[in-house]
Amino acid sequence: MSTEVSTDKYNAVRQDIIKAFPKEDYDDGSFAPVVLRLAWHASGTYDKNHKDGGSDGATMRFKAEAEDSANAGLEVARGVLEPIKAKHQWITYADLWTLAGCVAIEHMGGPHIPWAGGRRDKNNEMDCPPIGRLPDGALGKDHVIDVFITRMGFTVQETVALIGAHTVGRCHRDRSGFEGPWTETPTRFSNQFYKQLLTQTWTEKKWDGPRQFEDEDGDLMMLPTDMALLEEPFRPYVELYAKDKQKFFEDFAAAFLKLIELGVNRRARL
Repeated sequence: MSTEVSTDKYNAVRQDIIKAFPKEDYDDGSFAPVVLRLAWHASGTYDKNHKDGGSDGATMRFKAEAEDSANAGLEVARGVLEPIKAKHQWITYADLWTLAGCVAIEHMGGPHIPWAGGRRDKNNEMDCPPIGRLPDGALGKDHVIDVFITRMGFTVQETVALIGAHTVGRCHRDRSGFEGPWTETPTRFSNQFYKQLLTQTWTEKKWDGPRQFEDEDGDLMMLPTDMALLEEPFRPYVELYAKDKQKFFEDFAAAFLKLIELGVNRRARL
């Protein structure tokens, strides 16, 4: 008996996800950026050396991973998607979260991600990856290399493309400790992140919060990990994506698909 899910069933989930995004009194009027962050953080725990972590399992359902300080605020995204999971009980959380992230990207004007289902949910908190695997925005270039290239197995180009997701969304003082948006259009997926990074004059913010940078008007911000992209070996790709939005979209789509597929082994389940 075939266990394949019809395209129509996934399309129905997609439509319900899109309907859940608008929210006038939340951030910039949309849940799409935080839903994208959920998919990113659910996937970014993968370790290619230990071959664990990643989106397969949806282990952020458990307290150990949900309360990782790097995941602060993501209960909002999980809550937004919970009624959709209740309506479409056949879909796993692991598939729902990653699909929702892909839908969010496209909904905000970004590229289509050729998402595929087949992830399973793990049901034991012992399956949660070790705390501390997600990127720490307060650190610098060596940390970016360690997390993205050494542990997850991305190239330099893929790393710069993935961090370009900061073109949408904003940081919250009561979650990450950081505060503010990266761009003036935090609900529109574009290459503005790279343009702002290169063209604005960024100075360290004088405040009682963690180290971050601000533009001359104090309206936009960058994290230390963002500023690291201005250094070698990352800078040439920042310059490329600032000039060529289509190239960024193509490279981001490929890198994000790789991210949400890390650790997913459908063949082992046949």
